[in-house]
Amino acid sequence: MAASLPPLREVIARYGIVAHKRLGQNFLLDLNLTGRIARSAGRLDQATVIEVGPGPGGLTRALLASGARRVLAIERDRRCLAALGELAAAYPGRLDIVAGDALELDPATFSEKPRKIVANLPYNIATPLLLGWLDRVREYESLILMLQREVAERLIALPRSKSYGRLSVAVQWVAEARIVFDVPARAFVPPPRVTSSVVAILPRAEPLAPAHRPTLERITAAAFGQRRKMLRTSLKPLGIAVDPLLERAGIAPTARAEELTVAEFCALALALEEIRPLGR
Repeated sequence: MAASLPPLREVIARYGIVAHKRLGQNFLLDLNLTGRIARSAGRLDQATVIEVGPGPGGLTRALLASGARRVLAIERDRRCLAALGELAAAYPGRLDIVAGDALELDPATFSEKPRKIVANLPYNIATPLLLGWLDRVREYESLILMLQREVAERLIALPRSKSYGRLSVAVQWVAEARIVFDVPARAFVPPPRVTSSVVAILPRAEPLAPAHRPTLERITAAAFGQRRKMLRTSLKPLGIAVDPLLERAGIAPTARAEELTVAEFCALALALEEIRPLGR
């Protein structure tokens, strides 16, 4: 059916869809690239595929053409809804369009398992969206996301690297992440000022190490808030005696945030709860 659809540029012109910077929009029109992104998600014929920010539907076309059982497209820009409606008509019963803000929605509550997220995320909300999905990441088989290269590097960064930080710990605690391929700025309309990367995030069956998310986030926020300083200093905002905390977790007080592994941050989180239980 895709062969009978008009070219994307024609659709964009007909509906007057101009990318808005305030919405973080950069449209990907290259069919080879959208097809490659869709293939990165593996088999789609048994899955509900959730796409955030489909815009005029470039990636949406590729997902449907790749055999996705159902695509759930979440789009807040009402200018794009009519263009997506053409796709829904071309693929009866396989494309559902949700007009709304993805930051205010939990796709897992209105979609069927198995689920996969495949999306070229708006740059300005990519990180908060990802952090929200991590809370229930095992609801998804995989997340295939287009992100700024800088953000992608933070997801996969290892200790002692400049990109390693709170986002690295949050993602790697519950999932495995890898960069699949890069996408140059010239592939987009309009071209952004940065290179983008497609990242595959595969949820772990269980978190890498025991910890409670709120406490882990509290620890990493304090530690990376002053990442160059020793933990005996950077953890003072926790409001407790830091040396006993570090000793309980088996971590040297002279260590720095960028040196700790995800498992060591989890050990710190557990030690903090032993000293000051949740809710206190």
